[in-house]
Amino acid sequence: MNTNTSKTQWQYLEQRPHPWRKQLYIKGKRIKASVIYSDLIANNETPAEASENWDLPLAAITEVIEYCETNQELLKQEAEEGRRLLEAEGVKLEPQVVNR
Repeated sequence: MNTNTSKTQWQYLEQRPHPWRKQLYIKGKRIKASVIYSDLIANNETPAEASENWDLPLAAITEVIEYCETNQELLKQEAEEGRRLLEAEGVKLEPQVVNR
């Protein structure tokens, strides 16, 4: 698994202590890189638009994109683990069909 921690010169990304998450966060904020990346993709934003929407430098958005695109497997594994933990707590993640 590539966690891209070998690149030590991230200017805007950092690790944060967490029991199982390994992905990087925006420095000084409690925002996972994948949250910004997913938002950018879901809203079909340009990096400049994401920069404005998140009030982050364009260089930070560029780093988020690079990091997330090179760590897709890690992000997928973490999303699956988060889902598994929520389901284990009884949280229903799929829409429920209501018969009328």
